[in-house]
Amino acid sequence: MLDFTVNTVIEWVTDDQRRNVVERILWLDTENDRAVVISLSEPKALPVFREISTIEKSLKEGTAIKRLKDPYAKLVVPESRMLEKHRHRRDRAWSVIEKIVKDEPNIYDPELRSAMIAEISGETGTTRTTIYRYLRKYWIGGKTKNALLPNYDRCGRPLRPRKISEKKLGRPSRLSKLDQKYQGVNVDETIRFWFEYAIKHYYDTRQKAPLRRAYERMIENHFNIGYQIVHGDVVPTLPPEWELPKFGQFKYWFYKTQNLKRSLIAREGEKGFNLRHRAVLGSSTQMAMGPGSIFQIDATIADVYLVHHLIRDRIIGRPVIYCVVDVFSRMIVGLYVGVEGPNWLGASMALANACEDKTAFCAEYGIELQPGEWDCRYLPEKILGDRGELIGKNAEHLAEGLDIYVANTPPYRADWKGIVEQKFRQINARTIHWLPGAIKERFRERGEPDHRLDAVLDLHQFTKIMIYTVIQYNLHHRMDWYPKDEFMIEQHVEPIPAVLWQWGIENRSGHLREPSRDLVRLHLMPRDQATVTSRGIQFQGRYYTCERALQEQWFERARARGRWTLPVSYDFRKVDTIYLSLNGGKTVEPCHLLDKDKRFSGWRVEEVLEYFELEKENSALHRTAELQSVAELDAHVDAIVSEALRQRKEAGVDHLPKSQRLKGIRANKSDAKKEIRQKQAWELKADEPVKPNREPVSVNSFEEEFTPKSKQQAFLELLKNQREGK
Repeated sequence: MLDFTVNTVIEWVTDDQRRNVVERILWLDTENDRAVVISLSEPKALPVFREISTIEKSLKEGTAIKRLKDPYAKLVVPESRMLEKHRHRRDRAWSVIEKIVKDEPNIYDPELRSAMIAEISGETGTTRTTIYRYLRKYWIGGKTKNALLPNYDRCGRPLRPRKISEKKLGRPSRLSKLDQKYQGVNVDETIRFWFEYAIKHYYDTRQKAPLRRAYERMIENHFNIGYQIVHGDVVPTLPPEWELPKFGQFKYWFYKTQNLKRSLIAREGEKGFNLRHRAVLGSSTQMAMGPGSIFQIDATIADVYLVHHLIRDRIIGRPVIYCVVDVFSRMIVGLYVGVEGPNWLGASMALANACEDKTAFCAEYGIELQPGEWDCRYLPEKILGDRGELIGKNAEHLAEGLDIYVANTPPYRADWKGIVEQKFRQINARTIHWLPGAIKERFRERGEPDHRLDAVLDLHQFTKIMIYTVIQYNLHHRMDWYPKDEFMIEQHVEPIPAVLWQWGIENRSGHLREPSRDLVRLHLMPRDQATVTSRGIQFQGRYYTCERALQEQWFERARARGRWTLPVSYDFRKVDTIYLSLNGGKTVEPCHLLDKDKRFSGWRVEEVLEYFELEKENSALHRTAELQSVAELDAHVDAIVSEALRQRKEAGVDHLPKSQRLKGIRANKSDAKKEIRQKQAWELKADEPVKPNREPVSVNSFEEEFTPKSKQQAFLELLKNQREGK
């Protein structure tokens, strides 16, 4: 059996590797040990006969080898994508040689071929040279009709600079028709050097200058013919335009020699390049072996404004959404919506939600879950974050307490957890964008209404909407792009998150764990410091108490000996209870709100913080009036002091000796006391008599009849009689 066929390319190995002969087999006659070949390395080669046995022997001995890659094979281009003029040239050439190329082996005989070509030339009017050219293209190209297509892909000298001469290369300019001096300049080695210099120093920089600006800076700095003073400034003088390289030439060489990766890194920085421009060749799904293998967590600020649930006219801003997504199934396994963050508080709530039964969670918002709708209550093997919430002591406590590997993406590489990032985009486009108070456009046109004034939803209502959105996504979102493996394809697994989750649990188990709820909450609760005071256990402006504190008289000790702090854990969603961590975390003591702070019972931490923030705002607003009043007080005091100083100066006090001024202070104080008492003594007048027929008694009538002492006694007696109604 022959080791080669028609169209096989044979390379004859010689001592000089640069002159190897490459031939294509055009026809085989095994009975007569004949083969027809044509040289692919000679420009005007014609078919010649060889012995098949010689070719076989050379292949065995190694003096000839089969080329696996056909250097002249034409790519099969669909007719619909082929240019009309190319197809016309191919069909025209084929109509000329179609009859004779099928006449094998006569076409390979030189005498018969010459007669055939003469006959075709007479019939079609095509020259013999053209017919020979068609035949060579047909044979060298693999004996196919498409071999007659134009070889425009072989035109030019790619990556080779053309030889520079006096004549201008390229398309002539319009001005060159008027005079040859306007023809422009060729790009020689010197100009190419300045092109590269300009690209490096004016374009590949963090200023991100456009290409034309880099060209202009190059012309100004490196192609000027001197400088001149214009309005006191040094301005470069440029030669005529036709003596300068054109922007088109600069642009051509830029795209021809550009290192795209280097330019992007220089303009965007390494971080920006990795985030927005790097090649994406991998898949996150390949890292996850099954449900729970990797969870991705991230937060985003929703593009909608909310209002306070008690004060409906108070806009509280945009909420924060935390999502926990299983990498294997794309299932949203945890959700948290709040106004705090993004920080550890929100992340812990989302992770706790991922590990809890969703039935009770949804019931808080009036949503009744059916079996299998959101059955996610497990811990993963690994959690991937973005160096925000999952860095610090809280994350370390989570990893050690629950045996979870916590990983973070590199800085500014949100694309490394693109699954959860994509979920945010889907939620925003599907639901949030259409809510009242949503941000329609980042920049409003002048005169358009403010979208913030449309806010009507509170945090509870918005969370309920997000729950419905997550359930709809998990149960019905079809991912046609999901990379299913052969086992999924064999079992016809639908690429829907809930279906993939359930299939993964049944076939890829071993990655999920179901711990106790209290254990998860304890290790996920944010930790802080509370202060034991005489008024209670103070934490975030609220006061708590517990049985241990009362039994051990903590509050009395705090008043007698001073305050001290204790580590606490708390639930971010409800402020009624905090948990003291005692004995190195081995004992947990719940603490409850004191009666004076019962007004906060049932509130979320965000709402309490909002209340205190409102109080601070009111205090800040009042501070202006307070400062104004202090300023007025200081002004009055300064005026009085100035008056006193003036009086002191007029009295000549400063000229008196010190001994005289310090003498008799006690006696001076006694005289001042008598004077002040005399001045401030009360003088009361008698009321009108009770009986109209009795004439009033005048106090002044006693002045002439009685002594001062008797006057006083009479006056007191008069007051006594008036009180008694006499």
